[in-house]
Amino acid sequence: MQAELSFIDLFLEASLLVQLVMLALLLASIVSWTVIFQRRALLNGAKTSLKKFEDKFWSGADLSSIYKELSARASSNGGVEQMFSAGFKEFARLRQSSASNPDAIIAGSHRAMRVVLSREIDRLEHNLSFLATVGSISPYVGLFGTVWGIMNSFIALGAVQQATLQMVAPGIAEALIATAMGLFAAIPAVIAYNKFSTTVDKLENSYANFMEEFSSILQREAYASTDKAGQ
Repeated sequence: MQAELSFIDLFLEASLLVQLVMLALLLASIVSWTVIFQRRALLNGAKTSLKKFEDKFWSGADLSSIYKELSARASSNGGVEQMFSAGFKEFARLRQSSASNPDAIIAGSHRAMRVVLSREIDRLEHNLSFLATVGSISPYVGLFGTVWGIMNSFIALGAVQQATLQMVAPGIAEALIATAMGLFAAIPAVIAYNKFSTTVDKLENSYANFMEEFSSILQREAYASTDKAGQ
């Protein structure tokens, strides 16, 4: 028996179907890690942006000045900043209409922010389903390659009169590599999916809380404007 069989040797000596399974799992692993790094950078950026904006928002700065500052760099706005801009813009537009009552103004602003929230969550969740898919099916794909490889090994053994460990071991080792690669692709994908899903849920809750708090502030502004107009 060859004591030093490398991964390349096992791959080259495997059957064509097992080789295709290994290549598919390797490709899935590479794409998964690419998605993991991209999602990690995006979610970390979203958390940092949320904290910076909330610090500025709750520092007592004027809403109009914050809106003007965000409008000056609209191309880089995202997350809670874009939600604030959409809500305040709709609030200012509806307040210009004398026919709009405070409840209609707040409802319009709330709808505008809700649309932005939905789009932002879709953006944050993009490609997470791919990680979930890789994490769920990769072990089964690897197991399929293993079963196929072992089956071929035993079929080949049936053609000889006396089987030895030297004849059986290489074929089984080739087959088990597929299972190992399936687990190698699945485990990081599952861990990343669970972590990123939790982060997205926390961000969504933070966005929703900000939306409700901002709506309350706009509601006070709307009723204050109506009271002044009625005097």
